[in-house]
Amino acid sequence: MKPSEKGWLKAYLDFRQDLLRNLSNDTKKASHPEQSLYRVIQPTGLMYGQAVDSLQHPDARAWNERDKMKILLAESLISSSLLFVDRKIKTTEELSEIIEKTLDSIGSFYNNVFPELATPSKTLFGKKKTPIELAEKILDKRIELTAKHSQNFWVHFFHNSLLFLDVFIFGQWIHTNADKIVSDFFKYEREELRFSVIKVIAAAAHSNHSLEFEERKLLDYFLISAGLSNDKKKEAQEIFERGISVEEINLPTNNSWILKKYFLEMAILTIWADKRVEGNEQNFLVRLCAYMGFSPDDLENSMIAIEGFVLEHWDHLDTLQNKQDYNEVSERFIKRMSDVTSSNKNRLIKEVQQNAELMSLLRMARSNELNSADKKRMQEFLIVALKTIPTFVIISLPQRFLTLPVLLKILPADFFSEIG
Repeated sequence: MKPSEKGWLKAYLDFRQDLLRNLSNDTKKASHPEQSLYRVIQPTGLMYGQAVDSLQHPDARAWNERDKMKILLAESLISSSLLFVDRKIKTTEELSEIIEKTLDSIGSFYNNVFPELATPSKTLFGKKKTPIELAEKILDKRIELTAKHSQNFWVHFFHNSLLFLDVFIFGQWIHTNADKIVSDFFKYEREELRFSVIKVIAAAAHSNHSLEFEERKLLDYFLISAGLSNDKKKEAQEIFERGISVEEINLPTNNSWILKKYFLEMAILTIWADKRVEGNEQNFLVRLCAYMGFSPDDLENSMIAIEGFVLEHWDHLDTLQNKQDYNEVSERFIKRMSDVTSSNKNRLIKEVQQNAELMSLLRMARSNELNSADKKRMQEFLIVALKTIPTFVIISLPQRFLTLPVLLKILPADFFSEIG
């Protein structure tokens, strides 16, 4: 399968059919659909504009970044629809019917809300395109639009992170009857939500009472990406220069849990632009969480998610950031993860004890030096065990960073004596 060639969407949906059925029938039972959607989207990296997690397709290694983002966008849009299905899907035919309706909605959504992507529903010869043909063409155009700014890591990052707003607005669109009034409302919401991100970035940038070079560059990059009107751009620059308080951000009244989570993590990323979080900045994040109705645990989970992302992509960030001691950043992250594993020690022990091969490797490691293959296997097993902890279920773990020595630091101090 090649996402750059015609027919990629059908090929991918055929490949993901079992996963999509399980998504609609199982995932949504665990919590509110928006939290389930976050659980699906966050580990993929879509919210951060990066294809962070594995796409689990045999051809994925041959795909470039644009191909991966296209697949992630398609899957995220479909997931946002399936998670709100209020009945159990029993047959392949039922799933196909729901997906076809979703694909039809994707075409309608982008044609009405993103006029710059407008795509005719008929071919040059007058033949009506199928929903999957129209959706595929529009998704090609949407990702092509993001690719124009991919030469710089942070431009690429901010531009692609806006794809999340596509998914969020689409989740509302599918519950409406598309007419001109509805279309105009969603076009307005699209610009307002992008402008809200500007306000969050401005408030975060001023949280330490000074504008850093990195933070100014972030605004420049985001303005390139956001596609705001000239008036909105001017207003955004004024807000950024003078600053804005948490209370003045005035987020849209219809904001949801997942939208607030997105705003929170964009604020954290802005503060992380120079790879350090100072006291005033931490206090700002606490106030922002309180303003949006989040708990301290919500902030901690998002900090783990963002710090893991920064560590995983450290080499790419050096072109923009001031140098900061890598060990200092990694130690803070390891401390956060250690606190979580300690709180979930019994769950983790039970998971490890149920894996006979991992238990065998742990026993071997007590008396002998493991070879490279065994070390890699142990690392993989431990990461799988960590992913059973609720905090780590819904966020992406930085697998390149989590080497075996790092994993051993994260585990509780008395872990090995208790597993037997």
